[in-house]
Amino acid sequence: MPLPLILGGIAIATAATGAKKAYDGYQDKSEADDIVKNAKSKYDRKKSQLEKANESTQSKINELGELYLTIGQDFKTFEELADELLNKLNQHSNKHLEINLPQFKLNQIKTLSMNSVAYAGKLVGGAAGGAAAAYAVYGGTMALAAASTGTPIAALSGVAAYNATMAAIGGGSLAAGGLGMAGGAMILSGVVAAPVIAVAGWAFASHAKDALEKAKEIRTQVAEYESNADAAIAHLNDTRAYVVNIILNVKNIHLQFKHYLKDLQRAAQLIRKGSLDTIKETDTIIQSINNGYALAAILTDIIQTPIFKLKKENGKIVYDENNVPQFEQSPHGNVLNTAEMGDKLQSSSSNARKY
Repeated sequence: MPLPLILGGIAIATAATGAKKAYDGYQDKSEADDIVKNAKSKYDRKKSQLEKANESTQSKINELGELYLTIGQDFKTFEELADELLNKLNQHSNKHLEINLPQFKLNQIKTLSMNSVAYAGKLVGGAAGGAAAAYAVYGGTMALAAASTGTPIAALSGVAAYNATMAAIGGGSLAAGGLGMAGGAMILSGVVAAPVIAVAGWAFASHAKDALEKAKEIRTQVAEYESNADAAIAHLNDTRAYVVNIILNVKNIHLQFKHYLKDLQRAAQLIRKGSLDTIKETDTIIQSINNGYALAAILTDIIQTPIFKLKKENGKIVYDENNVPQFEQSPHGNVLNTAEMGDKLQSSSSNARKY
């Protein structure tokens, strides 16, 4: 075979090999692009689902905190009315009328109401605003307090609202059996603990083979992200359902309590006008006071029950170096205190029906 023909054959083969490599490279790059595009779409979709589940759950926890604050404020109003009415009744009675509830229960209710008023109704004025909220000591423990401006809970916003809600979610001050603001903050921050991994990045090498390998690595990362996110979403959904159940039970008992609160408000108004026969109405008023306080004690027991399980060693709560109470952790967040809270809600609902 003539030499030029041989060289020509080699040239043709080389060109064919080059074309094949170019085509393979194109295929690799195209496949890499498709893999990354699909992975990014899955990642964005799952990230959006996780964010929605988180926002929805946080919203319900905030709702619970606000409900606890409202209840504490109602306790304060009830206490003031009860004291006023008892003083009036004792002026017209030949025996000293008292509240039929153990003193330690009354102290718990009083402490919770004091803290709720401090959390919800007090803000630091001036430029610092709610962010400058200070700590005050109630019974040797911490509770949020600041210079009063008489601001109602509904008007709170930003850091002030966050602080007030955190304190309420924590079950009030430690003196009242709760976890304080720090405990509440731990609840929100730990609803989901490191639920997902972050994808390192969507960029990959321009070289076709490297691009395909990187794309496959990204696909694996996203698959792991989806798995972790699904577990986190399930935990958030369980938490939300659990908190909603608490809210419904607490609202029902609070509604009963408000019935007696309204009774005291009406009685106080009539007495102030001098249009109520205190001697004839004494038994009815005393019953309303005692029933109201009994329901307040039931609500206080629920509020003092942590919604997440506290971490304990040798039967004692574990605190970190900042004196923040710690919660038991699952792979995807705080462990729900379902057993204790379930028993508490069941017994509370049963006891509330007596009043």
